[in-house]
Amino acid sequence: MNFASDNWAGAHPAISQSLLTASAGFSEPYGASALDRKIERQFNELFEREVAVFFVSTGTAANSLALAAVNRPGGVSFCHREAHMLEDECGAPEFFTHGARLAPVDGYNGKIDPDNLKAEIERFPPNFVHAGQPMAISITQATEIGTLYQPEEIAAIADIAQRYQLPLHMDGARFANALTALQLTPAEMSWKLGVDIVSFGATKNGCWCAEALVFMNPAQAKDLPFIRKRAAQLMSKSRFIACQFEAYLDDGLWLELARHANAMAARLQNGIANSKHTRLAWHAEANEVFAVLDQAHADRLQQQGAVFYPWNPPRANPDLVADREVLVRLVTSFATQAEQVDAFTELLG
Repeated sequence: MNFASDNWAGAHPAISQSLLTASAGFSEPYGASALDRKIERQFNELFEREVAVFFVSTGTAANSLALAAVNRPGGVSFCHREAHMLEDECGAPEFFTHGARLAPVDGYNGKIDPDNLKAEIERFPPNFVHAGQPMAISITQATEIGTLYQPEEIAAIADIAQRYQLPLHMDGARFANALTALQLTPAEMSWKLGVDIVSFGATKNGCWCAEALVFMNPAQAKDLPFIRKRAAQLMSKSRFIACQFEAYLDDGLWLELARHANAMAARLQNGIANSKHTRLAWHAEANEVFAVLDQAHADRLQQQGAVFYPWNPPRANPDLVADREVLVRLVTSFATQAEQVDAFTELLG
C-alpha cells in the first residue's frame, strides 16, 4: 500500500530490458549514437514538428536548464506560488540561471490565475533597471495538487506570454498522466496552445532515469548544448537514457502506463469518497489524490502499512484542514495494483 510517490516505483520490465540490451557492445558517447539520433527524430514525430531535444537526468535539471536557456540579466520567471520549481527544487533554477528569480503567482486549484499573472508581470515595467525584467512563465501539468490545466486555460496563459514576449515553459514531470486524462496529443497540449518549452518527464512513469527538455523552436535552444555541458548534464553514455525512451515510447507504452496510474487514482478516489472516516480535499484529475483525515486515523493507517505523505494545505484554501486533522497526498503509479488500493480503502472503513 505504497502511495508515497510515483518515483518510489521501480522501472517497467520493458525499460529494464532496454537498459540490458543497450549495455552490450560499444556506442558513440555524448549523444552522438545512432540510437540518440533515432529518439530525437521520434520526438519530432511525437510533437508533429521539428523540435530540439536534450536528455537530462532529473526533472529539476530539465526545469532549471529550460530557464537558463532563456535567461536575461535581472531575469524574473513567473510560476504558481506552490510550483515544484519554487518549493521543491532547493533554489536550483536560481542557481543555474546565476541569480534569476522566481516570482510566485497566486491561483486556485494549483493553477496560475491569468489576471494575477498580468498583475505580477506589470510589477516589472520595461527599462526600470531596479526591478529586473520578466524572462519566462512556467506552468506545471499536471499541477502539484493533481489538477489539470484545461486547453483553454493553457491558451489564456500563452496569450499573456505572447503579449509580453515571454517564452512559456511547461513542467511536465507528469506529462503523460495529464495527456491521457485530457485525451490530447503532445502537440495539442503544447505548441498548438502556445507552449514553447516542455520538461518531458518519464522517470515517474516507469523509467529508471529519463527526462527530456524539448524546445518547440530549435533556434531558441542554440546555447543549450553549452549550458547543459556546463551544468554537468551531458551524459557520456547517453544511450542509456535514449534506450529508455525507445522502450517507453514504443507502441504507446508510456500512455498505457499513465492510463493505469490514472485509473488506480480514480479507484482510490472513489474509495475515499465512500468512506465515513475521511473526505476528499478536491477532485483528482490525474494520479495524485488528496484527502483530509483525522490525525489519529492517519497515524493508524501508517502503522498498518500504508505509506503516504502529509501535505501542506494550499494557501488559497487555508481553512481546508481543522484542528487534529491532516491533509495527505496519495500518489498512484504504473506499478500500483487494484488489490493495494482496495486494501487501503478497506482500512479506511
